[in-house]
Amino acid sequence: MERRILVVEDEPAVARGLSDAFGFRGFSVTVARDGEEALAAASAGGFDLILLDLMLPKISGFTVLERLRAAGNRTPTIVLTARGEEEDRVRGLATGADDYVVKPFSILELVARVEAQIRRREMDRAPPPALRFGVVEVDLERHRVLRDGVAEELPAREASLLRYLLRHRDRVVSRDELLTEVWEYPTVRGVETRTVDNYVVRLRQKIEPDPERPRVVLTVRGRGYRYGWEG
Repeated sequence: MERRILVVEDEPAVARGLSDAFGFRGFSVTVARDGEEALAAASAGGFDLILLDLMLPKISGFTVLERLRAAGNRTPTIVLTARGEEEDRVRGLATGADDYVVKPFSILELVARVEAQIRRREMDRAPPPALRFGVVEVDLERHRVLRDGVAEELPAREASLLRYLLRHRDRVVSRDELLTEVWEYPTVRGVETRTVDNYVVRLRQKIEPDPERPRVVLTVRGRGYRYGWEG
């Protein structure tokens, strides 16, 4: 299936370079030259990802992103900009950007970031698996846990936490990463990391066959957590 991206860039040479680079890799590329064109194209839908410059004629990239998110448009968006100050990065992420790339950038790295965002979206769209941990059955789609036939609700945040660990089962996931990716905090400075630990405790109480001896969500001392169930 062809992947479609919207490139929002007012500099002709940059727009052409991005269009050529992604077109060569099999993407269908639409280019918008200003904020108004970007809003019209993105609002029409059908894109797998948006590459969005911030310094745009007519409507700024920040405003474009704010309006899209306010309208419920959740298309993954990577901000491309020469503005690399921390304040701008934090604002971009807080506005709803999924990633932030500062110019000049490596096209190979940008392609990798784009493909990672699209894979993540596809995985989020896929029907969540039915999981069984011994006597415990977890239905991530219905946010429900069955333990010996007794049903219990699995809150959305705990379900997202489990889903993220499952998706990254091949490595240890740090608390900061979980705060950024699951809680969607734009920055983790000043955030109490016990937030993650407390949710892990509650999740274990629901899904672990023996909460006193965790086998599903494992603690890696000094580093974070990882998914550990092997049956």
